[in-house]
Amino acid sequence: MKAADVRRAFLEFWKSKGHEIVASSSLVPANDPTLLFTNAGMVQFKDVFTGVDKRPYKRATTSQKCVRAGGKHNDLDEVGKTPRHHTFFEMLGNFSFGDYFKEEAIAGAWELLTKVYGIDESRMCVTIFGGNDPELPGVGADDEARAIWKRVTGFGDDRVIGLGKKDNFWMMGDTGPMGPCTEIHYFMDGVPASWPTQDPASWKGWLEIWNLVFMQYERRTAGGELFPLPAPSIDTGAGLERVTSVIQGKKSNYDTDLFTGILAKAAQLAGKTYGADPDADTSMRVIADHARCATFLIADGVMPDKGQREYVLRRIFRRAVRHGKMLGIEKPFMHEVCETVIEEMAAQYPELPARKKTIVTTALDEEKRFRDTLDRGLGLLDEELADLKKQGKTEVPGPTQFLLHDTYGFPQDLTEIIANERGFTAPKAAFDEEMAKAQAISRFSGSDQVAISADVKSVANEVGATKFLGYEGRGTSGTGVVKALLVDGKRALSAAPGQKVQLMFDQTPFYAESGGQIGDTGAVVGKNTRVRIDDTKKPTGDVHLLIGEVEGPGTIDVGDHVAFEVDDDRRERIRANHSATHLLNHALHHVLGDHVAQKGSLVAPDRLRFDFAHGSPMTEEQKRQVEDLVNAEIRRNADSVVETLPIEEARKKGAVAMFGEKYGDKVRVVKIGTESLEFCGGTHVRRAGDIGLFKILSEAGVAQGVRRIEAVTGAGALDYLRRLEDELVRTGERLKAQPFEVAHRVDKLLSDARQQDREIEKLKQKLASGGGARDLLAEAVTVKGIRVLAAAVEIDDAKVLRDTGDQLRDKLGSGVVVLAGTGGAEVKLVAMVTKDLVGKVQAGKLLGEVAALLGGRAGGRPDMAQGGGKDAAQVPAALAAARTWVETHA
Repeated sequence: MKAADVRRAFLEFWKSKGHEIVASSSLVPANDPTLLFTNAGMVQFKDVFTGVDKRPYKRATTSQKCVRAGGKHNDLDEVGKTPRHHTFFEMLGNFSFGDYFKEEAIAGAWELLTKVYGIDESRMCVTIFGGNDPELPGVGADDEARAIWKRVTGFGDDRVIGLGKKDNFWMMGDTGPMGPCTEIHYFMDGVPASWPTQDPASWKGWLEIWNLVFMQYERRTAGGELFPLPAPSIDTGAGLERVTSVIQGKKSNYDTDLFTGILAKAAQLAGKTYGADPDADTSMRVIADHARCATFLIADGVMPDKGQREYVLRRIFRRAVRHGKMLGIEKPFMHEVCETVIEEMAAQYPELPARKKTIVTTALDEEKRFRDTLDRGLGLLDEELADLKKQGKTEVPGPTQFLLHDTYGFPQDLTEIIANERGFTAPKAAFDEEMAKAQAISRFSGSDQVAISADVKSVANEVGATKFLGYEGRGTSGTGVVKALLVDGKRALSAAPGQKVQLMFDQTPFYAESGGQIGDTGAVVGKNTRVRIDDTKKPTGDVHLLIGEVEGPGTIDVGDHVAFEVDDDRRERIRANHSATHLLNHALHHVLGDHVAQKGSLVAPDRLRFDFAHGSPMTEEQKRQVEDLVNAEIRRNADSVVETLPIEEARKKGAVAMFGEKYGDKVRVVKIGTESLEFCGGTHVRRAGDIGLFKILSEAGVAQGVRRIEAVTGAGALDYLRRLEDELVRTGERLKAQPFEVAHRVDKLLSDARQQDREIEKLKQKLASGGGARDLLAEAVTVKGIRVLAAAVEIDDAKVLRDTGDQLRDKLGSGVVVLAGTGGAEVKLVAMVTKDLVGKVQAGKLLGEVAALLGGRAGGRPDMAQGGGKDAAQVPAALAAARTWVETHA
């Protein structure tokens, strides 16, 4: 069997047993902001297991793409060195949501492995939960699973091994569903002479190939009692790479057809033969694994950058490039390996060829950027290691590690690897200390879900989904019943005037923030009271939480019948902006290409924001084209069409799914204008002409490969144009020019100002270099035969200071120049070394010492360095130290 056959056979087998084949979810979890990446098959079903989400099926099977890297998965350095460490992998799984349980799960797994896959049963054994764990009081050994295994397989007790909580008890978290699990193991070295035991040493040569989790308990408080679940469920996971290696008789996952094509591409690019050299093989395996991971992450909208999730991708990618350099590949190559990954995986994952341009462009740009800085960074590290060796030190200090990371893009582990190769250490703790000081780590935010207290979520789960009335009629009024309320985050039966409340209803026209559209505001009116609503959120599932303050005069109580008043004008502006994002998305595809993919959006009453994948800034012409296309659709004034369709039918019609959204089996499809068709649960205009006018305010980069457009529509666009007109008229009045003559008048003023600046700069340079009363060259001293000029000058412009240093160095002919510009609030520094002396004196190291005495930093090349400091009072001492440094190091 090929790997594709293994995957297909798994899904078809469970389909034959009544399971729905469910497509893999995104690697960016839509329903769990605590996760960096989707790391198991059950992630997309988490809300189903907890009862928050309802599906039309009770049995499902998937082949889920997964990434385990970053966070607690910090063994990246093992990838490529072992047969089975991966950053990206596929998890085969079958799931039961309160339907079948242990008997059918075990029997089905055994049938698939032995009858369909033909795996030798004489080389398999299983483990179960053995009980007697002090952390799980009252939970005994899983004798039920033992009995089923013995009956299904004919195994004796010696092949059904009981192990502890660490190996055979699964927990979703400190609270929530949990239960024992059973694992199926395969012996890789032929038929085993004996069966393993509870002794870890007895498991050498055994490979876990499938884990079956029996969710039969629930823990409601951390460390609390375990309660039986009313509807026990099944969650299983089998790594496709591992199962394929067993079926194909390979000792390493990398020897299966999942990797051989990618490894062949890496070998071709390196001019190597895979299998000929162990070190080269390791590097090629790193490249193959990391190319798979990078390809899938970019396809799912993750771009290499400094955010936590984005930095994991950057670290993985740059590690692969480093291994390419170790193989002697001196030109960008990862985009070519990613293309091979797309070719190999396209049949199962159609999003890869659909997003090929984005993947290849992003990979090429990231590698070019890294290679530009890598050589410079390596040069700096070489200098640092040589200097440490002279001093008899073996530890790369934190500031140097951080400089390599911040300026040259070196992941800390790359610095550590290079240092270790040369007999030095680079402690991560020292790097982390510098990182914290610089506050360079941006915190991870997983989704647009609001931070809601556990009490609110608990109440929301109990109340259940809210019926949304906002699609009906104008969608801004209606009636409902108070199902639950919270005062200051705590559940209550009543709320008095002046109290902050959170309200849940059976139904409401208030739209809850989701899909980029912000929540509605307005009022809830009771029999004898009024509640001002300031926001509407979704704490969990489809529950709408209205947040506001009781205005009185009476109280609002659970069970009250109320009327809803959504702020109608605000909603209308939001409708226009939301519909405009759909037209904008379509226009961007038309102007820029099909690689454009939505990365996020904000739909507010005063503006819209749209983030999309594109590798370069838009030209003014492209922005005009997009505006023209959107406004043309607005003028056509086509009726909007909204349908609810089965998801596959919607996809066949060409509907575009929105970034980060989770969809059920039926989806709401919205057509705006004549061509735009998207999945969307938001509120929209009744016809395109209701948008009025569309105007782009700005277009800029927000991350590597991600651009952001901010725009306004309708009344907001009119407001913007009037402000623009007023500003132009006022400027014209000040310049004594008509509005359309302003640009010409400003050009003339700027030209005059530039001419004056050039004349001033010449005067400054003349004065600074001794053209005035002061002769700077006369201040040079001779140190060990080297002329050293270290002086303070009244200059605050870094360029003027640098140009002055150039002139003085040229006039010296041979020597060292160190200048401290003291004309501003902070000291600016420059050091110049003539080319004949760079072997003795290095400008970067010299100026680093000077800057440190002034409370600053410096860096640069051996012949020229720049920096700065804050303590101007120490300038004389720092300049004296420069002369001493030359004397000591020359």
